[in-house]
Amino acid sequence: MPKKTTVGARASVTREMYEQVMTPNYAPAAIMPERGEGSRLWDADGKEYLDFAGGIAVSALGHAHPQLIKALTDQANKLWHVSNFFTNKPAIRLAKMLCDATFAERVFLANSGAEANEAALKLARRYALDKHGVDKYEILAFDHAFHGRTWFTVCVGGQPKYSDGFGPKPGGIVHLPFNDAAAVKQYFAQQGDKVCAVIVEPVQGEAGVIPATPEFVQAIRECCDAHNALMIFDEIQTGVGRCAALYAYQKLGVVPDILTTAKALGGGFPISAMLTTQEIASSLVVGAHGSTFGGNPLACAVACKVLELINTPEMLSGVETKSHQMIEGLKAINQKYNVFDDIRGVGLLLGCEMNARHRDRAREVLSACADNGLLVLVAGPNVVRLAPPLNISESEINHGLVLMDNAIQNL
Repeated sequence: MPKKTTVGARASVTREMYEQVMTPNYAPAAIMPERGEGSRLWDADGKEYLDFAGGIAVSALGHAHPQLIKALTDQANKLWHVSNFFTNKPAIRLAKMLCDATFAERVFLANSGAEANEAALKLARRYALDKHGVDKYEILAFDHAFHGRTWFTVCVGGQPKYSDGFGPKPGGIVHLPFNDAAAVKQYFAQQGDKVCAVIVEPVQGEAGVIPATPEFVQAIRECCDAHNALMIFDEIQTGVGRCAALYAYQKLGVVPDILTTAKALGGGFPISAMLTTQEIASSLVVGAHGSTFGGNPLACAVACKVLELINTPEMLSGVETKSHQMIEGLKAINQKYNVFDDIRGVGLLLGCEMNARHRDRAREVLSACADNGLLVLVAGPNVVRLAPPLNISESEINHGLVLMDNAIQNL
């Protein structure tokens, strides 16, 4: 047996240690960020990167935002954790802010997007049982969707590669083609009495940054209304300003019955929320659901400040302006090198689909960008995904586009 060594709090930690101590379910980049400021990161060697990835749409206000640091440290000097046997002021304040800014009347707080979606799906089934009986339990979801990694949410998601290989899957889940309003109407016409809820992303992020059409979400809303089903909007990735509105539903002309939010809500501190109405929330009676860390005072204090800073006309209109700037810059790059078949998205959640000549080379673009000091994402093998901080400057966007231009030229 090899001799064990102890790594103290100040001992040197290297990227190579990852494979020695972590489970192998991720394949992180060789880069190991060590500190950040605004839209920039520095690795352990001091190399600087411009961040067009935003921690997968999480770091909505960039890194080490001074007002978020102050909110966190102020709360850290007061109260860290009390469990759900008590409530706390930051949690109540956050719930009130979310209700005031949306359709919601009640809020459940958790720690991650998967947990918020788990709560939403459980609530939908419990509400249907309470109101309509045991035969109304089906959940409609969509091909290529992503709703989290708990067993329930990964099965509701429409990507079998994430759910296969773990044993029997829960029943009562049906997948339909995304953006196919006719398929939704047809299924409801045949089986609508069984459907308790439809869960949909306003933009399918992991599937390749594919926005839902207004006609599609309107068809879902109408079918849910006609058949006493709930409409769940998964705004884990699209919410908190990412789409140039606080939540994407506010631009689509429909109001969901349940909305889930996470990622940007904490600006990097883990937190999530499920939003709904008083009527629907009434099915979550005492003991029906819970979370040890949900409503944590530290997380809620940070989230309150995030909402305060993002939910302003100036910030949200700025997202629209920067989105246009990025799209025009990406089009200019494509005119030079002809690598993208489509540039799409909403706000500052954008996807660049590789064309047939460069099919499945998105990760090569990611690597080339990193070599040039720019961090981007992928959404599957064929789409380069961009989700920079919402407060990124116009000059930083221009600089990032130059770095991407150089990277693609090098390829």
